[in-house]
Amino acid sequence: MRNKLLSTRLRRVTTSLAAAAVCVAGGTYNAHADEADTGTVAVQTVPAQRGPIGQPVRAYGVVSASGSSITTVTLPYVAHIARLLAQPGQPVKRGAPLAAVTADPSAWLAASQAKRALTFAQRELSRTQSLFDKRLATASQVSAAQRSVDDARDALDAQRHMGVGAGIKTIYAPIGGVVLQVSVSQGDQISAGAVIMQIARTDYGKPSRPDVVLGIDPDDIGAIHEGDAVTLRGLSSGLSHSTATGRVTIVGAAIDSQTQLVDVGASVPLGGSAFIPGTHVSADIATKTGTHWIVPRSCVLTDDQGTYLFQVGPDQKAKRVNVRIAVEDGQRYGVDGSLDAALPVVSVGNYELQDGMGVRRAGGAAR
Repeated sequence: MRNKLLSTRLRRVTTSLAAAAVCVAGGTYNAHADEADTGTVAVQTVPAQRGPIGQPVRAYGVVSASGSSITTVTLPYVAHIARLLAQPGQPVKRGAPLAAVTADPSAWLAASQAKRALTFAQRELSRTQSLFDKRLATASQVSAAQRSVDDARDALDAQRHMGVGAGIKTIYAPIGGVVLQVSVSQGDQISAGAVIMQIARTDYGKPSRPDVVLGIDPDDIGAIHEGDAVTLRGLSSGLSHSTATGRVTIVGAAIDSQTQLVDVGASVPLGGSAFIPGTHVSADIATKTGTHWIVPRSCVLTDDQGTYLFQVGPDQKAKRVNVRIAVEDGQRYGVDGSLDAALPVVSVGNYELQDGMGVRRAGGAAR
């Protein structure tokens, strides 16, 4: 009796082990799985999509206003900086005070001399004309006196145009924008034509086109061309979610001796944005842009036969499709191959697949 009981229990254990082995071989570890799932693999899929995609090259740089948008503030005479009324980074409107200056005595003397010269020339012209009327002077003498008056008047007009005057004079902003640079300090004596400030035009809401200077690794410069798309992101925490797009305008042809990088210029419309001149940014430059099948990186596998992915056919069978990786964009690939736009691409579970294997949706029925 005891031997019979042991024999019965042994048969039950053997049967259970055999059933478990069948389930494991079928690709599922659920001992209660339906027979319909036996021999299939649970997968997740994404649609097959074709579109434009580029391979980004990461760069870092600084926003700097283009030459066409910069106005330089100067004085045409020697002056003393009595007070500075603006500082770098400060937004200013047209007509805003920038600095208070006093003309150098030599400049004021030149203006006074111009006034006296005109007065003297006018008196000489009047005297010569009187002599001519009395036939005591010639017409050429009158003409010479008239030229002296004209020359003296032009000299005085030039002095007035320079704005030389006594006392303190205020310099006003000729345009609206951002003070990009202040080249003097309070108390400085500046020569005629010396740069006092530079203002980058913003026009308050009107689009401006600042340049962005980016440093590129020399190994990547061969892939970058004029017209490539550029996406800017701020490096500061306040600008971490801000972006702006533009195009590459200049590709450098030499390595900077200090940075060991190649400079690339990009034109990006930044009017009204937080990317003011001087902002440090990162940038992704889209290279090798083209139209390809766009799939997540997890879809693409490689073996000794090459690179491939799986699509799911109408019969719920895995179909291997050989592909070529054209571009890589973060967690996406742009691939070329004979994909069927109507069939989904396996993104999860593909490591377990072989060509022709049955598949089912992860956590659900076959698809």
